[in-house]
Amino acid sequence: MRPTTFASVRLITDDVERLTAFYERVTGVTADRPSPEFAELRTSRGTLAIGSTRTVQLFGPGSASPAANRTAIVEFLVDDVDALFTGLGDTVDTVTPPTTMPWGNRSLLVRDPDGTLVNLFTPVSPQARERSGME
Repeated sequence: MRPTTFASVRLITDDVERLTAFYERVTGVTADRPSPEFAELRTSRGTLAIGSTRTVQLFGPGSASPAANRTAIVEFLVDDVDALFTGLGDTVDTVTPPTTMPWGNRSLLVRDPDGTLVNLFTPVSPQARERSGME
């Protein structure tokens, strides 16, 4: 039996287009939109899926609620977090401007339109660069 492979994280929203446009803007990744109810942003390391609240019925009524996340942080590795922050300006809800963390990442924390925390980070220490596969 082969090991399990991580596929994606899915966010449920009342407005797929708005949330998808936000993630396209902050990541520079163009989403695949196979239907108006679903979009995927595929990166070399994983996929962020965005599904409409109307799709929740397929998994079980009431199994997921939009804009209710208070535990997960969606994270994206970016080339230059400071340049990204400058480029985004006031188009995002910034929680924490670029800050170097004790574990060696320079992180920008923002909220997506549904309130989910998003960490955009650049490894800056040699150890963080190695952990992220950048060395």
